[in-house]
Amino acid sequence: MTILILGSGGLLGSALVDRCLKRSIDAVGTYHSSPPSFELPLEQHDIRDTETFRTLLDEYRPDAVVNCAAMTDVDGCESDREAAFEINGTAPGGLAECCANRGVPFVHVSTDYVFDGVAVDPYDEAAVAEPIQVYGESKLAGEEAVRAVDGSMLVTRLSFVYGVRGDTNELVGFPTWVRDTLAAGDEVPLFVDQRLTPTRAGQAAATILDLLATDAEGVFHVASRSCVTPYEFGREIVRVQDADETLLNESQQSDVSRPADRPSYTCLDVHRVEEELDRRQPTLEADLEAIAAQF
Repeated sequence: MTILILGSGGLLGSALVDRCLKRSIDAVGTYHSSPPSFELPLEQHDIRDTETFRTLLDEYRPDAVVNCAAMTDVDGCESDREAAFEINGTAPGGLAECCANRGVPFVHVSTDYVFDGVAVDPYDEAAVAEPIQVYGESKLAGEEAVRAVDGSMLVTRLSFVYGVRGDTNELVGFPTWVRDTLAAGDEVPLFVDQRLTPTRAGQAAATILDLLATDAEGVFHVASRSCVTPYEFGREIVRVQDADETLLNESQQSDVSRPADRPSYTCLDVHRVEEELDRRQPTLEADLEAIAAQF
């Protein structure tokens, strides 16, 4: 089996390559600017270039394609709406169409930011998506473009992604900042008015491969079972790191000025993926224990 991973230079893409290699699955990766440190076929590719993508499909003949490539800078999307919609909205539909024409299953990675954050209970896959910033709007457009294609299409929504890169074993994301700030003995201001379900990249990568193995189609939420605030996330990091909890400070989203609005509540209901794979998604505590050595 061969899987073509678009965006293998990113956190999730590199974690997915690593999981493929550990499962003896052949992988081919694309990257936008900097290649990851893997000894496997790597191609520089812009996902807006569908003609080159067709060439990659014909050359490597993958059994599935996973699109981890995206414009993920939330504030950057706000200032460059055109690029955001080209990369996150239009391009995935073209990729999906190319795969459908060749009978290749296509997986598209999306985000919890397709929701507006006014809910009080976790969003399930059938919840109405109403993004409140350009990033979420563009990612929703990508979802819709992929789902409109007549073929084997799988959309996974992740939330607040963090974890360990598959090529360098480097911790990336929110826990890195908290870990390093605590280690320096500095105070860590963390929001208490935002709730989310953090997604560990390695766990998400394994889940995507398992969903491919079941021939799953449609939308699945892939995240931890824990609906937490960033402050509560920080307390779990303190526990794993055995750091000084008094360095954590409660703060509000209004304390920070940012170009793009963030939803205050984007916890994802993960029951559908649990039923599909017949296992529970991990808690945040279990996910952090899995990478405890990084702290």
